[in-house]
Amino acid sequence: MNDSPHRKRIGFLSFGHWSKAPGSQTQTAGESLRQTVELAVAAEELGIDGAFVRVHHFQRQLASPFPLLAAIGTATRRIEIGTGVIDMRYESPLYMAEDAAAADLLAGGRLQLGISRGSPEPALHGSRAFGHVPAEGETDADLARRHTELFRAAIAGEPVVAADANMAGGIGRLAIQPRSPGLPERIWWGAGTRETGVWTARQGMNLMSSTLLTEDTGVPFDQLQAEQIQMFLDAWDEAGWERRPRISISRSVIPIVNDMDDAYFGGERGGGDQVGYLDGGIARFGKSYTGEPDRIAAELADDAAVAMADTVLMTVPNQLGVDYNAELLRNIAEHVAPAIGWSPATADV
Repeated sequence: MNDSPHRKRIGFLSFGHWSKAPGSQTQTAGESLRQTVELAVAAEELGIDGAFVRVHHFQRQLASPFPLLAAIGTATRRIEIGTGVIDMRYESPLYMAEDAAAADLLAGGRLQLGISRGSPEPALHGSRAFGHVPAEGETDADLARRHTELFRAAIAGEPVVAADANMAGGIGRLAIQPRSPGLPERIWWGAGTRETGVWTARQGMNLMSSTLLTEDTGVPFDQLQAEQIQMFLDAWDEAGWERRPRISISRSVIPIVNDMDDAYFGGERGGGDQVGYLDGGIARFGKSYTGEPDRIAAELADDAAVAMADTVLMTVPNQLGVDYNAELLRNIAEHVAPAIGWSPATADV
């Protein structure tokens, strides 16, 4: 298996939307879940490296990742499976530790778990409806990081509860079961700023950066993201971690190779970054790479952040169905990804 952890990898990232809108090939939650598994199987056959899902609550999108990740893990043999990202404000850390370990064991150690403080959402204080309320003086970000600390301790095998002395052998403290070897090194933090990238490195987590940053310095998005990555790497070295970290970024990439592509996305050719307001602050959104394959391949090859990341996740329009998205991934693999140094993963296991 061509599994060097630092070769250039590509994967898909699905938001798992479903709706009964005209033209939607994904009209129900069941279809969204089953099609995500089917697309992962098709992506593996193409030599794609990763199948990742976005997690959102109180929306018609994927919300409970671990049953889905387990299903993908048992339906595939090689491809990495992961999230981009899980909102840790909503999670019960110890229950999540059990779920994550079980999914990783079923997949043979292929889970790449992206987590973070989360993004703006339609629910007002949605995590509180799940029973998770910030302590006095805590922010939502503090809550997410506190949950993360306990989750990471649990998957690392640290004892988290006293044993019941009335039970046979009940002495000392107990750790969560099951545990999956290697999982603690496969946790990624979704960082939305350069400062958060530095914090991620100091915690010893891999870096996951998306198609937006919640800050702006006036430079193009790829350069701002490259600066975030470099600050992460510098902080990683300063922290003295022994292993080499992994870094993923997301891009919207639509090569237009046929009439259907042109009908859906032809009007989105070209364009640049956008700057706007998100969650009460300024944000810079990276451009979409849409157009003729040779042109967008050249543009991606010049993308400063793409050059620095070991993994590039391509967002997919999942409501167009499995067949369309499998062909989209094929076109990316054949006509675009080689320009950034990618080659298909081998099928050997």
